[in-house]
Amino acid sequence: MPEIIEPFRIKAVEPIRFTTEAERGGILRRAHWNPFLIDADDVLIDLLTDSGTSAMSAAQWGAIMVGDESYAGSRSFKRFEAKVQEIFGFKHVIPTHQGRAAEKILMSLVGGPGKTIPSNNHFDTTRANIEFTGATALDLVIEEGRDPDSLHPFKGNIDVAKLDALFQSPGVNVPLGMITVTNNTGGGQPVSLENIRAVGEVLHRHGKPFFIDACRFAENAWFIQQREPGQSGRSPKEIAQEMFRGADGATMSLKKDGFGNIGGFLALNDDKLAEQARNLLILTEGFPTYGGLAGRDLEALAVGLKEVLDPHYLEYRVATIRYLAERLMTIGVRIVQPPGGHAVYVDARAFYPQIPAVEFPAQALVCELYEKGGVRGVEIGSVMFGRSVDGVEHAADRELVRLAMPRRVYTQAHVNYLCEVFERLFAEREAVRGLRIVRQAPFLRHFTAHFERLG
Repeated sequence: MPEIIEPFRIKAVEPIRFTTEAERGGILRRAHWNPFLIDADDVLIDLLTDSGTSAMSAAQWGAIMVGDESYAGSRSFKRFEAKVQEIFGFKHVIPTHQGRAAEKILMSLVGGPGKTIPSNNHFDTTRANIEFTGATALDLVIEEGRDPDSLHPFKGNIDVAKLDALFQSPGVNVPLGMITVTNNTGGGQPVSLENIRAVGEVLHRHGKPFFIDACRFAENAWFIQQREPGQSGRSPKEIAQEMFRGADGATMSLKKDGFGNIGGFLALNDDKLAEQARNLLILTEGFPTYGGLAGRDLEALAVGLKEVLDPHYLEYRVATIRYLAERLMTIGVRIVQPPGGHAVYVDARAFYPQIPAVEFPAQALVCELYEKGGVRGVEIGSVMFGRSVDGVEHAADRELVRLAMPRRVYTQAHVNYLCEVFERLFAEREAVRGLRIVRQAPFLRHFTAHFERLG
């Protein structure tokens, strides 16, 4: 394979503060063994999320300078709206300050007690916004998507037979169905165009609207081009347009595949639902032509949505993740296969087999990763998706650590350093013990929970 180089030049840099292991041990204790509570200045390489952490391009910074900050009717909104409609094709484009705001508005309108909203896997904020209304968030990913070792090319697919069978359940109330592209919870795994079409067909046959959580749509389009028969001759943009053609709406965090540090949208075809959504938007976000965003943000996002579909960028993006994955596997680290588009997911249950799920092996690994190397990752396991019922912990079905790579931020040398840290962690893994929660919130507890180390 030829060397795949970064398809950009670096024109501005930000210094990194170096800390010692002893300093990081104290920082971790003061943060109650929760990396979310660590100051960013104390992190050497930050892989907590790829959301809002991208480096913007020269063209995006230039667009910021022409932002129209008019409260209503901004020309920056018109440019943003036109770009979203060009790619996604929906009639109504409602900007929000980020993706969870779009989820909150949508679920406030369609959710409620006794309702069920199926998807492949709902990620944390989507699930929380569904459950906050009293509805049930149902995961229907295919069985291969639950197997870390499966090499199925589209492990983010929904089990269409299970989705269809859902509607045969007595008293089921499904206001809409969703699918997340790529499937973040399941390892950043893509969804095939065939599956997207099939899911839409089932939902429409039962008279239900179909929504797509689109935050990594460009990466999903790239995987379709590379892996799905009959799609190699189409551009990522053409594939993206096809992905949304059969859907009725979308939510999106533009902090991922919009190259934005802030921003999102709710897009709809239904006139009545769009009117209701705009009324809620005015209450919580702002006027419908800015939706919690400055005009300069809207300008930068319109440019970002164009840049993210560049094939050279997407090739580099996926190659970066593949390089990290292959280095970790060489060490002996078990990861979710095949590597996704935005992150590598380490199987913490395999990394620390001596730690039971209710003692949070993935949380233990993110703590070790920070203390030994200054690297911040995120737990996707029983802290994020487990439950505490009457003081008893109920584990999730996976224990993963996500190493999410910010777009256009880190170099190959940063990745090599990360792999050196993992070599040490892997060699010392038998001595590590788990944690217990001493303080937690009722929703999205992983953001603010306090822990203690055991043993």
